[in-house]
Amino acid sequence: MTANVSRWRRHGRDRLYVTATDGTTLGYRDLMSGIDHVVLPERAGEFHAAVTAWSTTSPPPSPSGSPDPAAAHGRPWEDLAAHEAGAMAARQAQLLQRAAPVRTLLARIVGLHTDERAWRIGADGERRVARALEKLARKDPRWQFLHAVPVGRRGSDIDHLAIGPGGVLTLNTKHHPGATIWVAGDTFLVNGHHHPYVRNSRHEAPRAARLLAEASGLPVVAAAVIVPVGVDHLTVKTPPTDVAVVDVTRLTAHLRHLPPVLTEQDIEAIFAAARRSTTWQPYR
Repeated sequence: MTANVSRWRRHGRDRLYVTATDGTTLGYRDLMSGIDHVVLPERAGEFHAAVTAWSTTSPPPSPSGSPDPAAAHGRPWEDLAAHEAGAMAARQAQLLQRAAPVRTLLARIVGLHTDERAWRIGADGERRVARALEKLARKDPRWQFLHAVPVGRRGSDIDHLAIGPGGVLTLNTKHHPGATIWVAGDTFLVNGHHHPYVRNSRHEAPRAARLLAEASGLPVVAAAVIVPVGVDHLTVKTPPTDVAVVDVTRLTAHLRHLPPVLTEQDIEAIFAAARRSTTWQPYR
């Protein structure tokens, strides 16, 4: 039988509490950060099944009370607030591990850099960023967040979407443990090797703004942020003109000190549109 799920919203918090049919508390999901707090790891499967069932059958109404434009077209949608940080990257790592379990194990033992490792480390980095965002939400509950937002039909996603007083931001997590990063304009070097992170982030933000504006009916401007995680040295000699580079240790302070540009009503309306999967997927 499916576990019981109850939603709790007070004091700026938004959570799903999951209780098994035998009365055992399984844990809760923080809908603002997307982070799960599972009490019994051995029963995590029951917890995740209940949360998934809730997200597909009980989507929240629009705060403004206006009809859902996706529903008007007869399109079912998923509530993206139930997505875990790093979900897409972790899924890719699992698929690669299952395809070649012995090779993956040997690569881990000898420390080889493989695609499976890259996806796994990427997922870890995204979870670290989510924890930082959760801290921000505790200090300023006006901020709302989504993680692993699938965009389009080609398997791409936005690592994190932040919506708050400081505006709408797409956060692109880059987990490079122990690395040295050097940035000058569009040049982004990791241990001396070029990476197209600035170009990719520059494309991601305006695309998100356009889709959110279409779905919410509000003018939306999005800013791009690259968030290095786990690096030893970060040098930003010349910041990119339209992309911020902010280490995860400074992310909370960076968002809190952005000048206010959105009202609480705007935040709720944009977030209501952002959490619908149909906002990010083209019509078939």
